[in-house]
Amino acid sequence: MTIAVTTPTGNVGRHVVAMLIRAGVRPRVLARRPERLKPDIRAEVEVVAVDQHDVDAVVAATAGVTALFWVDPPPAGDDPLAEYARATDSVIRAVRENGIGRVVFQSSVGAEKRHGVGEIDGLARTEEALDATAASVTHLRCGMFFSNLELQVDAIRSGTIPVLLPVDHAIPWVAPRDIAEVATTRLLADAWTGRCVRAVHGPADLTWTQVAETVTAVTGHRLRVERISDDSMRELLSAAGMSEARIEALIGMSSGMRDDFTPEQARTVHTSTPTTLASWVGDVLAPLLDGQGPGDRRRP
Repeated sequence: MTIAVTTPTGNVGRHVVAMLIRAGVRPRVLARRPERLKPDIRAEVEVVAVDQHDVDAVVAATAGVTALFWVDPPPAGDDPLAEYARATDSVIRAVRENGIGRVVFQSSVGAEKRHGVGEIDGLARTEEALDATAASVTHLRCGMFFSNLELQVDAIRSGTIPVLLPVDHAIPWVAPRDIAEVATTRLLADAWTGRCVRAVHGPADLTWTQVAETVTAVTGHRLRVERISDDSMRELLSAAGMSEARIEALIGMSSGMRDDFTPEQARTVHTSTPTTLASWVGDVLAPLLDGQGPGDRRRP
């Protein structure tokens, strides 16, 4: 078995790599910046320097791979959906030309809508393209990452986070490490075939009000959330220098999940994972707020 892992230094990928190593596997890691791998990890993996948007490079890097953990890289430019499309081209060519038998794809709650959910539309396109290959595919429909709060450190320090969802609207929140555990078990298992969708919902659905209360209780930083209009958010993001396409892609991830949206996969014992927000905040966010480390700003 040859297992390849993309985004191996990301919020989820780094845990997948470590779990595979502990399971006795030497994974092949596709890294845009191999120097970000810790030296002890680097000694236990096969490293291939590759940009996931370079189709030919991805095909070459995945030759001989039997199972692949694929994460569409977080978009960094002005046209997020175009970047998702390029990443999709890479994984589809790699799966088809290398005959990769099993793929675990990190998707998101909301991808089931297929359109109208901003950046998540890009993940939906990847799901559809993978489904059209001969590979057995598991789509991980993940809830809101706890680690998204790392992008809000300055706002948390100021005491207020502006949000687009109603503050009493509950959605799944999940720890990246728990996503990695689900991904790793799927990569190591060889009994499943066909198309599978596995939701990863975390231990509980949370409102933004509950999130703020938890951050306040654990860190001592008094935090409130304020719902603002889509247009007000557009003004804030435009002032930060974002392109119109990037702004709409970000806003769509929230606006597309309003109006009575219900995830396709219901919360069950199969979708619920153990790490609580309070535990994650204490371990990860509190040290960042206290200035003890820069954090990892990558969403995946």
